[in-house]
Amino acid sequence: MKLDHIVHFTHTSPEASSAFWNDAGFHAVVGGSHKDWGTQNALMYGLDYYIEWLTVEDESVAEHSTHPLVELLRYDQRGFGTVCLRSDNLDRLAKQIEGRGFGTIGPMDAQRLTDTGETIRWRLLFLDQPISSGLPLPFFIEWEVPDEERFAGLKQKGAITDLNEGLRLDALVFSVEDPAQKEAEWKSLLGGSIGLENCRLVFEQGTGKERLREVRFESAGQEIIFEQGSYQVPRFG
Repeated sequence: MKLDHIVHFTHTSPEASSAFWNDAGFHAVVGGSHKDWGTQNALMYGLDYYIEWLTVEDESVAEHSTHPLVELLRYDQRGFGTVCLRSDNLDRLAKQIEGRGFGTIGPMDAQRLTDTGETIRWRLLFLDQPISSGLPLPFFIEWEVPDEERFAGLKQKGAITDLNEGLRLDALVFSVEDPAQKEAEWKSLLGGSIGLENCRLVFEQGTGKERLREVRFESAGQEIIFEQGSYQVPRFG
């Protein structure tokens, strides 16, 4: 299984978020709007994953949304929220997860309207768990089109450049109260292993709210702090 994307909650507009990362030497783009959720995003792609900077666009819609991700956004406000893993069959995955003793929500349909008027569609599967200071379990996504077609389209549109393809992840570091217990829970959820094809998942001892603490890239040479999130990133030039 692969990491699909990292969700980072912000109080910054997609235009400002993408400008911040572009000014830092990276290539980020404005994503679009989730009209049914009242949210909008900016995106930065890697070779086979992306980072989503998600913020509220329409407070009146977001305030009344029961979508698990929007509820988590309202709880956390800003900072790293959760991570999403990619599946090619959410219906089958839901049965497997339920067989391992976890409750699920979905699969549910979702879509985003881009600034060019294109509608992007996908399906989501969440774990049925209360929102709290405890570490959220990952959620899962199934895209409407195959990976090869989706990434080829993103390259054609300029959302993915050679720079993006060179951004390989090393690890996602989570701060938790009991690393051994949390790793065991995630292993149980994922069928016995937390090994992802495109990054490592690391659980480290921490205090306070349990969340993703650090996104670490290969060949990291500098730290960038953005909206309470730590990124260990390459240094260009």
